[in-house]
Amino acid sequence: MDLGTAVDAHAIGTGRTAMARLRANTALTTLIVGGDVRVGQPGSADERGGADVGAAVLVGAPTVDLPGLAEIIAYVGQTEEILDRWRLPGADWGSSWEERFGFERYAALIRSASARVLDDAGVAQADHVVVVSPNTAVAKRASTLVKGVLSTSGSPVGFAGAVDPLIAVADVLDRAGPNETILLVSAADGVDALVLRTTGALSAAARPTGPAAQLAKPSNSVAYPRYLAWRGILEFEPPRRPEPARPAGAPSARAVGWKYGFVGSRCLECGFIHLPPARVCRECGTADAGEPMAAATLAGRVATFTVDHLAYSPSPPVVVAVIDFDGGGRTTLEVADARPDVLAIGDRVELVFRRLYTAEGVHNYFWKAIQVDENPIDDSGTREG
Repeated sequence: MDLGTAVDAHAIGTGRTAMARLRANTALTTLIVGGDVRVGQPGSADERGGADVGAAVLVGAPTVDLPGLAEIIAYVGQTEEILDRWRLPGADWGSSWEERFGFERYAALIRSASARVLDDAGVAQADHVVVVSPNTAVAKRASTLVKGVLSTSGSPVGFAGAVDPLIAVADVLDRAGPNETILLVSAADGVDALVLRTTGALSAAARPTGPAAQLAKPSNSVAYPRYLAWRGILEFEPPRRPEPARPAGAPSARAVGWKYGFVGSRCLECGFIHLPPARVCRECGTADAGEPMAAATLAGRVATFTVDHLAYSPSPPVVVAVIDFDGGGRTTLEVADARPDVLAIGDRVELVFRRLYTAEGVHNYFWKAIQVDENPIDDSGTREG
């Protein structure tokens, strides 16, 4: 969807910022974008319960092209200084006080703010209640603080920092029906509470793959030492191969459409699709007769692949596949989250935007293929069907 120029974009830095942006009154359609990486001390509750998440939400007056799925009908915020979490400048992770102390302080605030916001909304009890908090006791005992008629839940992924309220809203909208109320409570350095009412547009909306469906997808488990190495906590010997050079600004700028948007080209003479884009058509030889073609949403199949145990990578082996895309186009991509033991020629793949490597302090991102399971894998590690 092309949002044009009538969109104001805002990044968020804390959970309270996310709640403030959700209720912001603006004449423009506002895109709220946030992401957080939670690094906890090894063995801590922050490490076990943290989650790395990115989320985006559109807020503003509904239009024909952008109908509102829910409207905010009431808000209450309460601030209190609670010394339950702190982080020293330059520290790799934060520290927290014993969780029962935080729970006792937050519990009274949550009950008070929830009662006030429901009263302001004219609702006796919300259909859905979502409570998010960095305090694990608050998250576990949410239903004892305020309970919804149909559901009471928290963040579906664990505490996601600044993005926690956004991912919680996305998750509950996947379950909610039209004309239902949602009480969203965020308890962090105080309490923010919102009451939303879903609209009839929710039933007709084309819903993307939600948080619950993403969590249900098969994923690779990562050995704990490798996880610590990826976090920069544990230093391993690097692969005994030449390290990649850092990406250069000039070629990245020249190929910005391909690098960041996966935009190829289609020949207007013969229809041949080039990935990456090309000035001269490889099929008919016509020069400068191509049009841009956005291909980031395309899916395809593996034509052939190789498993490289020698290439430089923080996560060996490197799996590289030649992908034939639906409707035409072929290119070579690295396979993300690869399961080489079950990857086969003809397997379906989709595209994801991931980091390729980091060199001299510069992160290099590009598109990768990710396996799509048409046939599930049973407990023995083989495909069914």
